[in-house]
Amino acid sequence: MPLGWHLSELNHAASKLGVELFFADYESLTAEIESTGPRTRATCRSVEMDRPVSMCFDEFDCVFTRTMPAGSTEQLVYRLATLHDEYYRRRKKGQPSSFVNPPAALELAIDKYATLARVSRMGILTPATVVTQSRAEAMDAFDRLGGDVVVKPIFGGEGRGVMRISDKELAWTAFTALQQIGAVFYVQQFCPPGGTDIRLLVIGDEVYAIKRVCKDDFRTNVRAGGKPERIECIAPWRQLALQVCREFELAFAAVDLVELNHNAGYCLMEVNAIPGWKSAQSALPVCVAEQIVSVLKSRSV
Repeated sequence: MPLGWHLSELNHAASKLGVELFFADYESLTAEIESTGPRTRATCRSVEMDRPVSMCFDEFDCVFTRTMPAGSTEQLVYRLATLHDEYYRRRKKGQPSSFVNPPAALELAIDKYATLARVSRMGILTPATVVTQSRAEAMDAFDRLGGDVVVKPIFGGEGRGVMRISDKELAWTAFTALQQIGAVFYVQQFCPPGGTDIRLLVIGDEVYAIKRVCKDDFRTNVRAGGKPERIECIAPWRQLALQVCREFELAFAAVDLVELNHNAGYCLMEVNAIPGWKSAQSALPVCVAEQIVSVLKSRSV
């Protein structure tokens, strides 16, 4: 199976830096509990057709987590449980930093409500947000948040399923559709003007700032037409990004900020624990993949 762009970039960087990488699908995870205990063993299978072999997690100096594909609830819970057990094993051996990023950090960052709740408790400004399971409460939130809101899936990324709603009848229709599929209502006050944000890409102790601009959409994702531009990472941004990543135990992440009108500062919108960097790479003078592999190398046991 050919490697995608991100894995190919990592593979090239690893060869350049003298590091051997082993790529495996989450679907290939197999875990065992030995009867003689107390011991567990997890293995995974290579995605590369020229060497489709299985390896035990014990053989890896460092584990780097990437995007987990869709699956049943049982499959997703099992995959995370396997990662949790491996992280626990490494933590007991005094090697927690050899896991980039830990499963608990993934679970926290993938949940938009959990992310903003944690960030807000850190004293960092976030948009006014209401999360509820009631359509009536969602409609009340629409009114209380000024009748101009962004509705998002609580899980998900790349702008999928994100809507800006400023019409009450449309809000009712959208919330009714979401209710029918058992969705949680994530209703967030729109932060004007839209169409621009700041992405802080954190790689170890390095932070790179990228301004993303989309002329035709309030979203700034590449899928929506957003274009990246490298800008200076000012000290307050760097401090904020590193503070959040240390709180979340993230070594590689993206922290997204939106500038408020009238020089009212910035608010944190999301934290991405599994960011893509294909678009960011076009705006940065450094090789992101090499930076990532260097972090993995420094954390290897």
